[in-house]
Amino acid sequence: MPAAAILEMLLGLTLIIGILFFGAYLLRKLNGGRSFGNSGPLRVVGGLMISTRERIVLIEVGDTWIIVGIAPGQIKTLHTLPKGELAASNSGEKPFGQWLKQISERKNENN
Repeated sequence: MPAAAILEMLLGLTLIIGILFFGAYLLRKLNGGRSFGNSGPLRVVGGLMISTRERIVLIEVGDTWIIVGIAPGQIKTLHTLPKGELAASNSGEKPFGQWLKQISERKNENN
């Protein structure tokens, strides 16, 4: 391959990458400097991996927390409760995991 063809290919690739970055910059400016996906009413508070393909996620919507189970091709609401505070723990367990464990233990005590 001649050096001119390689140079032309590299310049074209650089131009395309530059256009992509400029487009992303322009979209960010049009959005008011906020990143996409974080400006809505939903916020993921925490999550817990059950297996490689299944998760439990705590979602905040306004003043409500929704616990959602996520599996391949399926999302189910497990529980809905008023917004609260997650207590920080000093153990190696994540706060959401510890909170979920406490809720499960309370539910088992009531049954």
